[in-house]
Amino acid sequence: MVEQKHLSPVMILASIIFMSTFVPLSIDLYLPALPQMREYFQASEMLVNMTLISFFLFFSVGIVLFGPISDKYGRKFSLLGGALVYTLASLICATSGSVYVLIGGRILQALGAGCIVTISTALIKDCFSGEKLTRILSITQALNVIAPMAAPIIGSLLLLYTSWRGAFVLLAFLGSINIIIALLLTEPLLPEKRYTGTVVQSMGLLVKFTRHAYFMLILIMFSLLAAPYMAYVSVSSFVYMNTFHLSPQLYGLYFSFNSTCAVVGPFLYLHIAGRVSNRRITNACFLVTAISGVALLTIGQSSALCFMLSFLPFTIIESIVRPFAMDVLLKMVRTEIGTASALINFVPTLLGSVGMFVSTLPWSSFIDGLGIIILGALSGSTLILICIREMYSEN
Repeated sequence: MVEQKHLSPVMILASIIFMSTFVPLSIDLYLPALPQMREYFQASEMLVNMTLISFFLFFSVGIVLFGPISDKYGRKFSLLGGALVYTLASLICATSGSVYVLIGGRILQALGAGCIVTISTALIKDCFSGEKLTRILSITQALNVIAPMAAPIIGSLLLLYTSWRGAFVLLAFLGSINIIIALLLTEPLLPEKRYTGTVVQSMGLLVKFTRHAYFMLILIMFSLLAAPYMAYVSVSSFVYMNTFHLSPQLYGLYFSFNSTCAVVGPFLYLHIAGRVSNRRITNACFLVTAISGVALLTIGQSSALCFMLSFLPFTIIESIVRPFAMDVLLKMVRTEIGTASALINFVPTLLGSVGMFVSTLPWSSFIDGLGIIILGALSGSTLILICIREMYSEN
């Protein structure tokens, strides 16, 4: 690890954790305001949800764009550029006068967030290795729960004193903190370890990884489970506030409790990693996912509490899958870590945006739609798992 002149090891870890929270912060903070935004813009639920869907879709583009760039030009330069774009875009969102300007601002914000999150993942591999890498991944994922836990509560409290615009002003402030981190960071990627081709050629590194069949199958298998979770994020405010008639503040508590329980997953994975085989971890994750999907379709409509408890097991499983998949995939990579990190973040983000879009289709109810999405994603993951076990030996 390159010695950091201005950041201690603890500060580096804190910076990585902070940077990796920018997706939940950028989404969960203004979820309680979605019904208010729909009334303000006089727009449909689908159009308002495009502020979420467009963010997630272009976030994946930002990941793909900045991963290879960071391998060529370094982490510091890329992080500074991404943080500047994110901060300026947040201000555009805060001052937007139409839903279309807001969507445009969210697209720019997403590109900056894609860079920030990609650099945070690359820094984990740059700065840690071996068992320490596994521990840092689990700790990072566990502490990341703070963002989705606190963000909707903060967002709902902001609505008591300001409009939906206040959430984006706060995001602009958080983006400026990333600018400071970038300025203090000592470049960890030495010149001799950087990619030496052109920028266009660096994008070709992505093709190199996509040709690694085992890597891609594992990545897609686990990434499919991001779709139901992001579908939940997309429709949760409408389910709790429109279907079950909860207040924005009470919705924030329900959403935050679900997010808080996600802390169990990374710590559970940290406990079982190396003790339980990958096969058994995968089987258990898929089994609980099936139970959660069936519960949503059978008792999820009964009450807000039943809906939350039906989805809760999947929340925990999805929080196990994230560090599990990242640990397995990063350990396959020796060079072009930024590109690998980009791909590892890109695929679940892309599939998550698909889940968000599908969740807003005209289902008989959002809850039924969510249950079907869970079981559909599980079916796809199961088919891929069967292919992997047919083609490769299982660790």
